[in-house]
Amino acid sequence: MKIHQQQYTSVEDLNNLAMNFIPDIFFIFISPQFTNPKNFIKNLHLQFPNTLAIGCSTAGEILGNEVLDGTVALTAVKFESTKLKLVHTDLGDHEMDSYKTGKTISESLHQKDLRHIFVLSDGLEVNGAELVSGLYDNLNKYVSITGGLAGDGADFNNTFIVYNNEMASRKVVALGLYGAGLKVGFASKGGWDSFGIERLVTKSNKNVLYELDGKPALELYKSYLGDKAKDLPGSGLLFPLSMRDKNQGTPVVRTILGIDEKNNSLTFAGNIPEGSYVRLMKANIDRIIKGAEESAITCRESMDDEQQLAFLISCVGRRLVLKQLVEEEIEAVNEQLGEGIFTTGFYSYGEIAPFDEFSPCELHNQTMTITTLAE
Repeated sequence: MKIHQQQYTSVEDLNNLAMNFIPDIFFIFISPQFTNPKNFIKNLHLQFPNTLAIGCSTAGEILGNEVLDGTVALTAVKFESTKLKLVHTDLGDHEMDSYKTGKTISESLHQKDLRHIFVLSDGLEVNGAELVSGLYDNLNKYVSITGGLAGDGADFNNTFIVYNNEMASRKVVALGLYGAGLKVGFASKGGWDSFGIERLVTKSNKNVLYELDGKPALELYKSYLGDKAKDLPGSGLLFPLSMRDKNQGTPVVRTILGIDEKNNSLTFAGNIPEGSYVRLMKANIDRIIKGAEESAITCRESMDDEQQLAFLISCVGRRLVLKQLVEEEIEAVNEQLGEGIFTTGFYSYGEIAPFDEFSPCELHNQTMTITTLAE
């Protein structure tokens, strides 16, 4: 596997792109504040018309040990034997379409030697949990899935994905990786603390939460936030929910994407089923960094120290909590992964991965999710 990485602050910087190989694919994580991102994508494609490209907007770009803003973090990869297939599809106008979108993607990528699917989605117009369910419908259990939801800083206005020479909102792009020579590692860890009493979800519809213990969900949530309630939905990133499904042993974290004052409801990145139990969560900086470190340890141990390329997808809520300490979680990951590995990624609106190699794939929030590749 050959890898080249570079940071860009303008379209003109593409004139300095120099590699000693023709890549099979570009992984592109791009700030919404980057000037003329469409021109960057199109000019890159003009230079490398036969190279695939996959990427998305971010709430911060990760390259090496750095967390960047206003840039493009570009990683070019040429595989030795792994074959690639890139697909993209529109998100429909209804929630059920997230499930159908996932199913369409997995059907498009399905082949007997499919090893892994790396998926990136618009971060605002998707039900991430339904997308994951659709991806896994009728998929071979030996195929792993990781990825994330595109970000838009802390603004929640517009996100987009990149596929080849195009960028667009309301879409999902996925990369299928094929071949027995590919080795994939993954893990997802959090580090947030639960507090308060556990409450029963008494009314919800997919990812929209209406009632907890028979009380209006938004009203109850605001009572916990106090003065920070006026800054919703952004302040909700600092107080996610830990959700324990009655059919699920390991709790997952759900972060707010929006609120509806009229219906007193909260909209989350993933489903909050009726009958599940939720508790409020708050940040613990030391534990957040430790969670990132533990995620890297899990990846390293599953790969026998053979990883060559790592994708780090961390939640925007973690960045808002860590503030100037944000690079400490990236450094903690890289220290555990070891020297000689290339790392890239982004801060997201949701992370897609199993907790570890023995767990089913889930939509997560507030985690550090790592995917490592090697041949």
